[in-house]
Amino acid sequence: MMTIKIKGMSCQHCVMAVTKALGGIEGITDVHVDLQKGEASFTEVKAVDRALIRERIAKAGFTLVD
Repeated sequence: MMTIKIKGMSCQHCVMAVTKALGGIEGITDVHVDLQKGEASFTEVKAVDRALIRERIAKAGFTLVD
């Protein structure tokens, strides 16, 4: 399970947007977004480029924190 920090989430709509963005990436499953912690956890069933994750999070309107 991999966990990433995401900046800019403030409501359930944000949680759904991030869940959809990450869930749409081939190789990522079991997405769980924690609004209070500002984190998303997921399983990588195959290696996923971090740049792709950053791009999808940005398209959803949020920022991946390194």
